Amino acid sequence: MKLLQPGQGDIPASTYVRASADTLRWGRLPTPGTTPVARLADGDAITFDTVSHEGLLGDQGADAVEFFGGWGIGADDVLDDVRDLAGTALGRELPHDGPHAVLGPVEVAGARVGDVLCIETLDLAYRAPYGIVSNRHGRGVLAGELPRPVDGGEPPAVVSTLARVDDDERRGRIETASGHALRFDLRPFLGLVGVTPADPDAASSTPPGAHGGNLDVRHLGAGSRLLLPVQVDGAGLYVSDPHFAQGNGEVALTAFEAPLRATLRASVWSGTDARRLAAVLQAPWGETRTHTIVIAVGATVDEALRQCVRNAVALVVDRTGVDEQSALAFLSAAADFEVSQAVNLVVGVHCLIRTTDLDG
Repeated sequence: MKLLQPGQGDIPASTYVRASADTLRWGRLPTPGTTPVARLADGDAITFDTVSHEGLLGDQGADAVEFFGGWGIGADDVLDDVRDLAGTALGRELPHDGPHAVLGPVEVAGARVGDVLCIETLDLAYRAPYGIVSNRHGRGVLAGELPRPVDGGEPPAVVSTLARVDDDERRGRIETASGHALRFDLRPFLGLVGVTPADPDAASSTPPGAHGGNLDVRHLGAGSRLLLPVQVDGAGLYVSDPHFAQGNGEVALTAFEAPLRATLRASVWSGTDARRLAAVLQAPWGETRTHTIVIAVGATVDEALRQCVRNAVALVVDRTGVDEQSALAFLSAAADFEVSQAVNLVVGVHCLIRTTDLDG
């Protein structure tokens, strides 16, 4: 697999944004006053060359060439835009700022507060044949257990595991110290897609919320749609956190973090039905070819699950006109609730409802 360098190869959309110091923000979301990096008409597509934060953060040396060189990956096998970003993440203000290289915002013409921005993922292309899964700073689900202390002392601040893409580009693998390779299916998606919050203070990129953001819902790959309640005029779309694969829960802390070329279509839904549901949920929701996805976050798994059930009940009532008790019974019989992630300061839970079931 060849590197997909910025500006090279197939760029499906006429509007293109590459990762650079001018187009990204480290660890913070845009604010209402942030200058857009691009502008779209309603229904237009845009291609982003996203980059992973792995290898660029200060705890990994802030230089991807040096970092990946430790695994025998040569400088020529590191993307040009990733090389150019060396040292740029060192300006993050910790502990407030998240780890993500957030691309945007992108202004969408006609989007008004209370509308819904529909983001359809048209295409996702791998830009490199490798990436990283990290367990850092006591933030995984097994914090205090893994990583293990070193020589009876403190555990390492960060443990980074190299993952590679098989030649067929369908499977990934982690090569272990024992020589055994752990293989798994690739399922690329953007972990972080959102609209600009109304708050004038720049929010951390880590916790997701009503704005979307770092949702880490693994089902939102190519062919899916993410519906985001617009909070500022123009929407202020941004993306980050490209994943080649992620399990529900994202239990180590990160997924298979690696760069993607993502082509998305942004459409404004301003009809009464969309605005009503957005006002009721006050949260994003999604659609795949087979399922409607209800999304919620909370301080704990229990809290996130309860909120997701509330949101799912509200969606079923809105879509079908049934009463709340009947909607709850339907969900108990027919829907699946999954932990999206348990590592982003808040916990995410999503509900999968077969769309054909909602259609009656």
